Amino acid sequence: MMKDRSNELGGSRLKFLIVMAILLSVGYAAYLYIPVRYHAYLFRDQMQQCVDIASAQGKPLAWVAEQLSKIEEEYDVPSNATITPSTLDNRIQVRVQFAKPIEFPGYTYEYEFDETVRSAAFFVPK
Repeated sequence: MMKDRSNELGGSRLKFLIVMAILLSVGYAAYLYIPVRYHAYLFRDQMQQCVDIASAQGKPLAWVAEQLSKIEEEYDVPSNATITPSTLDNRIQVRVQFAKPIEFPGYTYEYEFDETVRSAAFFVPK
């Protein structure tokens, strides 16, 4: 009986180690990537809030850029981010661009954030 299974000895351990190595690698990559993506999502939400407030209260375009510059550190946005406020069809819009490196072992991924948000249409004076 043992003779028939001699070529299978240790096979399940090797498969287990390979699967665990893959799962740990995927988990570590998610551990590094998810916080960057989450902060970008929250920053985009703050961008929308700033343009809506500026539009509703009649704030100048410079105010939007100033507000976004103030909160860069809170959302882990690099200080060299490009913030471009403008108006289009009597609506305020702002575009923010930056790249953030995410360093994996042996590989560096450049997360590129390039978002444009516009103020809501119901804030536009007629």
